[in-house]
Amino acid sequence: MIRFMSLASGSTGNCYYLEHDGQGLLIDAGIALYDIKTGLEQAALSLEHDVQAILLTHNHADHARTVGKLANRYGLPVYATHPVQCGLDYMRGMERIKHDRRYAIEPEVPFELIGLVVTPFSVPHDSADNVGYHISSEDGFSFTLATDIGHLTPTIEYYASLAHHLVLESNYDPEMLRIGKYPPFLKKRISGPLGHLSNDESVEFLCRIWKPTMRNVFLCHLSKENNHPELVRKTFDIRLFSEGIRVGKDVYVTPLQRNHCSPMYLLET
Repeated sequence: MIRFMSLASGSTGNCYYLEHDGQGLLIDAGIALYDIKTGLEQAALSLEHDVQAILLTHNHADHARTVGKLANRYGLPVYATHPVQCGLDYMRGMERIKHDRRYAIEPEVPFELIGLVVTPFSVPHDSADNVGYHISSEDGFSFTLATDIGHLTPTIEYYASLAHHLVLESNYDPEMLRIGKYPPFLKKRISGPLGHLSNDESVEFLCRIWKPTMRNVFLCHLSKENNHPELVRKTFDIRLFSEGIRVGKDVYVTPLQRNHCSPMYLLET
């Protein structure tokens, strides 16, 4: 049995829980330790008994601010690329990960964790490095997470198209960003080739790769200032319907919340 829960997803912090047959892992740790513990407790889980490892996508604080505390206090191994690990060492205000808790990974080199095959893949972003994860099982389960996407690549498309369950960035609405209060340099950074994926880019990508085997799409990393869950939902509903894809019947599309845990989802093969 495989289960998935978002503890938080957005521009202020990101953390996800994935469980296989009673063993769990965290993907990113960009929220406070208290919030991680509380979120897990709401699902009758604990760091001590139900989390075996941490996967990191990259070294920005909204994805990694608590990873040192988790690794050092709970003895959790941290899987991240070497550039991400080096980048973490230079981040102010973060507890450094002990060296015996660090496990270096490489893009497109699979490894096994909690009985699943994990394949990192490169995702362009303005960090020391950034990866998404494709996670699969022997019985056909297929899950892909890709966030902080500056621009889409054939590699991202390949791994996303394999997924029965996809976590995909939908960071900002272009018009909200354009008229919003952010300074020009930040608007340029967000919409640039090493920034983030807009709602429009995300839904067009989904229209291109969707197939009937894809059952769940979880939309992640929504901006607090430049997006809104209902706007995301409407954008996806309308565009997918125009392609003959019925949200709620052919595929379930769920915008993940910034400051609230999602329900625990049972992900079927």
